[in-house]
Amino acid sequence: MAWWGRAECPVRQVEQEWIESSLDWLQGQFGDGRLRGTVVLPTDEFFPGEYRGSRADVRAVLERLCAHMGVDPARIVLEHDESDDNRELANVVPLASRWSGAAGHHRVRDGRSVIGIHDDQAAAPMALVATIAHELGHVLLLADGRITADRADHEPLTDLLTVYFGLGIFAANAAFEYTADTAQYRTTRLGYLTEPMYGYALARFAWLRNEPDPSWARYLDTNPRTYCKRGLRYLTR
Repeated sequence: MAWWGRAECPVRQVEQEWIESSLDWLQGQFGDGRLRGTVVLPTDEFFPGEYRGSRADVRAVLERLCAHMGVDPARIVLEHDESDDNRELANVVPLASRWSGAAGHHRVRDGRSVIGIHDDQAAAPMALVATIAHELGHVLLLADGRITADRADHEPLTDLLTVYFGLGIFAANAAFEYTADTAQYRTTRLGYLTEPMYGYALARFAWLRNEPDPSWARYLDTNPRTYCKRGLRYLTR
């Protein structure tokens, strides 16, 4: 085959091997039923009603994700953290870049999982779903004793769990955001996987589900959708 027709993997070999082996591990931990479960979409079917970004709305999103991920909401204490937005930087330079990791935190207190969410996340529903799903992933992995916090890849593995649990659209779309207005340009990074890694993880997820052309891929933003399609071409070549 000529070089222009080759189906190449969108990630480096070390990333490919990690994604594939980690998805296999998640399959062993959570089973085929979860793998073939519902893929959650950013639609009214999954998140009905008007969303205003209030703390009550955040609680409602948490409860919906608990139901989807099989986490008892009675195990969760939700805390709201003040915004960490760097407005002083935004007033000085026209391009501001922020790395927020998972934009939340998880810890165990008195046998319950405490999940902290930054208030400014409520203004971005896609990022909010990704953040809460990540923190609930900590409940399933850390609080349930499947892994320990000293595992070197426990944060990216938690991001990958959101893909395995059908929430990868939100995580991938929130991984990198670029916004512009008359005052400044802003880039925001969320999570621990890159857009190519999310794209290939979603491609591998679809491939394991025997979905060569998943209908849910149309809800992905341009970059992760492109990487997902490249990954599917590579896997099905």
